Amino acid sequence: MKPSRQILVVDDDHGITSLLQDYLSGFEFCTHTAHDGPGMRMQLAAQPIDLVVLDMMLPGIDGLSLTRELRQRSRIPIIMLTACSNSHDRVLALEMGADDYMSKPFEPRELVARIKTVLRRAATVHDRILQEVGSDVVHFDQWVLHRHERRLTSPTGLVVPLSNAEFRLLCTFLSRPRRLLSRDQLMEQARGRAMDAFERSIDLLVSRLRQKLRESPDAPSIIKTVRGAGYMFNARSVQGQPAWPL
Repeated sequence: MKPSRQILVVDDDHGITSLLQDYLSGFEFCTHTAHDGPGMRMQLAAQPIDLVVLDMMLPGIDGLSLTRELRQRSRIPIIMLTACSNSHDRVLALEMGADDYMSKPFEPRELVARIKTVLRRAATVHDRILQEVGSDVVHFDQWVLHRHERRLTSPTGLVVPLSNAEFRLLCTFLSRPRRLLSRDQLMEQARGRAMDAFERSIDLLVSRLRQKLRESPDAPSIIKTVRGAGYMFNARSVQGQPAWPL
């Protein structure tokens, strides 16, 4: 079964977030909500969000500032909501990096149509990035992987040896940065003819790769454990582009 797309609705109006959470579920979207900037950041850190519906007027940090902040780190699509209808606000939102714009009040069905359109457009960009990641040399967070030679070089220039299974696992992560991958998905990708009984535990294999991607014990791990669900590759960039999504 194809996983639901993860939508984050950020609005200080609890009525709107509740309405959209219920409405979007009818279109097989898994909807998360937040009511201010800190709440948005918490949700983005906890969930593999595919698209953000963001209100322009929020308490504390406004939606335009949050859009600019998010665009500095991510390609996650953003649809901006605002009670103002003048063209200046629309242009400003788009200049800050929003992908689309809707004025309040709005029809929820139109929002669904816009979400689907923006996600389709974003998928095209994502496919192009995956094609780049399929090249021989892949750069991520100052690491370099030479696919044909199966050589991984650290940010300080050290060559880090990889087993066949570790190499396949790393390639899987690189093709799906910031995507939640289940243990079954990772095992299927990492499995190979030479894989012995010792390598059949995906948790052990992830642990081995995680250690090799750390240059010091206190360095943050690129591979994040999502409790009860699987793992996520948290590289900040792949091939010089912000990882998809945040």
